[in-house]
Amino acid sequence: MVKKQKFLQEYIKAIRDGNAALFAGAGLSRPSGFVDWKGLLRPLAEEIGLNIDDEHDLTLVAQYVRNENGNRTSINSAIMDAFNKEVNLNENVKILTRIPINTYWTTNYDHLIEEGLREANRNPDVKIEYKQLSNTKRDRDAIVYKMHGDVDHPADAVLTKDDYVKYDVSYPFFRRVLQGDLISKTFLFIGFSFEDPNLDYVINQTRLLLGENVRNHFCIMKTVKEGDYSAEEYGYKRAQQDLRKADLARQGIQVVYVDDFAEITDILREIEKAVNANNVFISGSAEFYGGDWTKEKAEELAYKISKHLVKQSYKVTSGFGLGIGSSVINGALDEINRSKYNHINEHLCLRPFPQNIEDPDERAKKWKEYREEMLSNNGIAIFMFGNKKDSKGNKVEANGCWQEYQIAKQMGCLIIPIGSTGDVAEKILEDIKLDEDLYRYIEDSETILKESKDIDMLVETVLKIANKHRIVV
Repeated sequence: MVKKQKFLQEYIKAIRDGNAALFAGAGLSRPSGFVDWKGLLRPLAEEIGLNIDDEHDLTLVAQYVRNENGNRTSINSAIMDAFNKEVNLNENVKILTRIPINTYWTTNYDHLIEEGLREANRNPDVKIEYKQLSNTKRDRDAIVYKMHGDVDHPADAVLTKDDYVKYDVSYPFFRRVLQGDLISKTFLFIGFSFEDPNLDYVINQTRLLLGENVRNHFCIMKTVKEGDYSAEEYGYKRAQQDLRKADLARQGIQVVYVDDFAEITDILREIEKAVNANNVFISGSAEFYGGDWTKEKAEELAYKISKHLVKQSYKVTSGFGLGIGSSVINGALDEINRSKYNHINEHLCLRPFPQNIEDPDERAKKWKEYREEMLSNNGIAIFMFGNKKDSKGNKVEANGCWQEYQIAKQMGCLIIPIGSTGDVAEKILEDIKLDEDLYRYIEDSETILKESKDIDMLVETVLKIANKHRIVV
């Protein structure tokens, strides 16, 4: 058994590096109302006089059903009835498709992963048959390999013993592509029982090929609990669990145990939070300067914060805030060009607001939606200054900056207000002191954030707070 913290560190690193993959089994779809393998076959098995709970080789049960009926009609109908229905995305699917994983494998026939990706505004490239493997969908955000088929094509779904025997004929290259991903990516197996012959074959072939150099993968499983069984059954189940854990470890798959399936959602939320904590939104605008904060000094602060965030491998998001947006962008770009191999998209996200919306109510609505979408992938929000001119040329608070604070707070972001810059940033710092959960992250640094005008000290303090919030990988 691997400790949860080690799993989180390794898998989050794989996500940040672009080397993470997910393998989804029936357990991922079950909370949405879909059946697992046994549930699908249960009524079919009863029709031929079998009790599915007494059977261990489910591919053989499916083969018996096909043999008794003389064709696949009943199997195809069962797949259509079980998986071709309207259901809601469950929370685990939503999280896993929001996280920037680029490769998804599944033995499920349903469309939950594809739908989750689209809901997260990501473009899935779905591979169901081998001819699709050589094609690349334009502007794709993720690949979804459905190695056992799809509910829309039930006649081609892999289920019977014969289907597995002739798999390389019906689905050529799928095993090879999976083997390549197992070699080059770090997988999380979720909702999977490891009873599938196809996956077992590929994993073992990969282990034989690489030997001790097999890559580390992870799976999440529910631990055997004493209260769920009689004394005799518990001893057997516990021994079975320990043997399976050892065998999976032999294949390079480390088990993360949970006491309850609900814990899986908590783990996935922790992963998403940690991934987002690497993304920093810098909010603020300045049309007026005063006191120690000259225009040049304000620009230097924005430049250095952005530059040092990128230097420590954060990704900076900017909405081109008036007066500081250009400096945020230049600081990030200078560091990217210096030390990040010009990988701009990995370290900088530019989000200029949509313009030319004449109706003020419509513009306010669109900009609020835009801010919500922009902040949804950021785990940290930094605020500085926050002033603008009103229609008469007078200095007023930037209401957009305050709205971004409210959205960031609602989304659970770590909020770092540089109150010494004044205006909305100062107001945010005072407001945070009323929220115990938010304040505890900046409590030790409040005096510096509130009073200091020393740019290097402020930059160092901002990074210290951000790094405390970040899982180090």
